[in-house]
Amino acid sequence: MEPTQRIEQALEAAIVSAQGPGCPPGFAQALRYAVFPGGARVRPRLCLAVAWACGDTDPETTNAAATAIELLHCASLVHDDLPCFDDSTLRRGRPSVHCAYGERLAVLAGDALIVLAFEVLGRRIEAAPLHVSRVMATVARCTGAPVGICAGQAWECETEVDLADYHRAKTGSLFVAATVAGAESVGAPTDAWRLVGERLGEAYQVADDLGDAVVSTREMGKPLGRDSSLGRPNAVQELGVAGAVRRLKDLVASATDAIPPCQGAAALQTLIAGESRRILPEELARLAA
Repeated sequence: MEPTQRIEQALEAAIVSAQGPGCPPGFAQALRYAVFPGGARVRPRLCLAVAWACGDTDPETTNAAATAIELLHCASLVHDDLPCFDDSTLRRGRPSVHCAYGERLAVLAGDALIVLAFEVLGRRIEAAPLHVSRVMATVARCTGAPVGICAGQAWECETEVDLADYHRAKTGSLFVAATVAGAESVGAPTDAWRLVGERLGEAYQVADDLGDAVVSTREMGKPLGRDSSLGRPNAVQELGVAGAVRRLKDLVASATDAIPPCQGAAALQTLIAGESRRILPEELARLAA
């Protein structure tokens, strides 16, 4: 089955289970709205790609890992858009969850998606206890403290912030979860895959900072200029536009170089190259030329 189809089917099954009998109707709608239609699904696609590169010996466990990571990503977006954080009215080109369903349901939907992510993994633990327990620990650490996406959000509450620490936690952590969990789901070594995830995560955050500074709202699908208006640390402020573009390219190259020898190395390199072109929109590509 094609990776995108695998991901969408697994996400659909997870959301249907959460919308089961007894779920308040508005809450059920908010859960689905937060997940569908999705963005690029790059984190779960990366998870599947790493597992495939390592042999893909347990696709059901890999599907669970990829699904959990995407549910956590969707939850982080719901919470990130809330008035107490970014106060963003748009996400993926349409009203953010709190604008569509209200703040209370948005908070609850984000919380429920976090719980659902671990429920999805829990359903696989009896079938593959060793692999799933490792995946679950990785995903939990990359979500919470001290260096997960929650910690990344918490850096925004500090007066002094190291940009690299902020990027590694806020964005890089779920990319690390994707690459490491992809390897863990099939029992493969993880050390090299961690570096791939770290570099890709930083690259995506630099691209987001560039988009926030210079790309149109239509192209990004969310309000722009929020980092500057909220006083958030960002790569453009620290490195300038040209410097940030160079940093993005260096990170992508470093991620590609870090891929360990494996049967799917070439396919994974192609995936990363394609993603690097996608996250460097036309306006930014012109700046990099």
